[in-house]
Amino acid sequence: MSARIKIFDTTLRDGEQTPGVSLNIQEKLEIARQLVKLGVDVIEAGFAIASPGDFMAVKTIAENVKGASIASLSRAVEKDIDRAWEALCHAESPRIHTFIATSDIHIKYKLKMSEEQVLERAVAMVKYAKKYCGDVEFSAEDASRTRTEFLYKVLEEVIKAGATVVNIPDTVGYASPEEFGLVIKGIKENVSGIDKTDISVHCHNDLGLAVANSLAAVRNGATQVECTINGLGERAGNASMEELIMGLQTRKDYYGEMAHNIKTKQIYRTSKLVSNLTGVALPPNKAIVGANAFAHESGIHQHGVLAEKSTYEIMTPESIGLSQNRMILGKLSGRHAFEERLKEMGYNLTAEEITRAFEKFKELADKKKTVTDRDIEALAGEKVSEVDEVYKLDSFQINSGNKVIATATVSMFKNGEPVMEAATGDGPVNAAFKAVERTVGFEMELQDYSLKGVTEGTDALGEATVRVMKDNKIYVGRGVSTDVIEASVKAYINAINRVVNDHGKGAADGRETI
Repeated sequence: MSARIKIFDTTLRDGEQTPGVSLNIQEKLEIARQLVKLGVDVIEAGFAIASPGDFMAVKTIAENVKGASIASLSRAVEKDIDRAWEALCHAESPRIHTFIATSDIHIKYKLKMSEEQVLERAVAMVKYAKKYCGDVEFSAEDASRTRTEFLYKVLEEVIKAGATVVNIPDTVGYASPEEFGLVIKGIKENVSGIDKTDISVHCHNDLGLAVANSLAAVRNGATQVECTINGLGERAGNASMEELIMGLQTRKDYYGEMAHNIKTKQIYRTSKLVSNLTGVALPPNKAIVGANAFAHESGIHQHGVLAEKSTYEIMTPESIGLSQNRMILGKLSGRHAFEERLKEMGYNLTAEEITRAFEKFKELADKKKTVTDRDIEALAGEKVSEVDEVYKLDSFQINSGNKVIATATVSMFKNGEPVMEAATGDGPVNAAFKAVERTVGFEMELQDYSLKGVTEGTDALGEATVRVMKDNKIYVGRGVSTDVIEASVKAYINAINRVVNDHGKGAADGRETI
């Protein structure tokens, strides 16, 4: 029989303690309803005595959200527990969650109490909460730094007092996975009555080990994990629910069959909702739900994933609610991924056309971090309609301003041989066009010139289109580049190559032919 893990979500309580985060009641209610869809077992809706707003949030969620236990945090103080119950009393399945610190440093400097006083308060407040509610959770704050013998004693006594869940927090993220796993193992082996309760853990991420510590605890007998969506929380945050669940799901070979109620296909939707409402953006490299979690840019990785997804994906994007992975086309991408993207976009190019388009793609990728589908459409359209490049742009230089005469120097290759000319004009584009004409030795009548952005952003790809007349015939040239002047020059040269091709290859060998 597989073990079962309960998920206690504290996004609305500890998660809201993230610096800069403040949710109103309607936002909390929306998140709570999504957490039910996700399948969490317990929703910690807030800290009822903390403020009137927190009280109303807990009360509203308790009255309106069904399908999960609703909990409110309270210190081991009568008035806190009274207030928690006042907020929770109409919940379908209420839970009072009371806590007191048990480590030497907290007892001495924060509580200024003795161990005996702490033990007495813990027991008395569990009994007090039990008068209101059958489901009472007790947390030994800073348990990971608590003297082992005292921790065992406190847990034994609160279980006798009626606690249904005992929580072992790594409050300041101090523990290491092996160490924390042994804490849970020791509790299971040494605390009388522990088999009658759930062992919960609440790990903070100060050393980046919250999820690792939680998984180690589960492996050693913990039956409930307290976590938040996207790992939100005090300081460096809490254990990330999505990382914890997908860790258990993906590594069943290591953790065994761990049953849970989480509907993993709701993970991405929940993550995005919490991110949007809290205003806390996810880092692109955030595990499971980050923008790059299922994105591949390296050519080697792309080739592997296209051949067999499991080569570089240990879980599927569909498993968390995404439709598919993403092939990020950039300077590290290979021809295989580029060719696959062209096919997906409906292009059926020859090997030669693909080769030319790929060369242009690589040139563009050196200028842009990410090449979008719209960029590729522009490149593919440019290459599909290409003619033999008798003339090919090498470089250009522009000097222009509102009080200087625009000057352009253009260097090109003519059948592989370098040629260069300079010219002045009414503006940078006009000067560049004249320099091109001087290079090829004939003029064309510009009928129309247009420039548009293909994509968004400061590194957007610009597409230039020119319509020219030569010998009473219209020719259209196109060029694309992140530099609008370069796109314009390339479009003009493209039109010239059409003229040359139309008049026969001999046209390129002498100016008098045209």
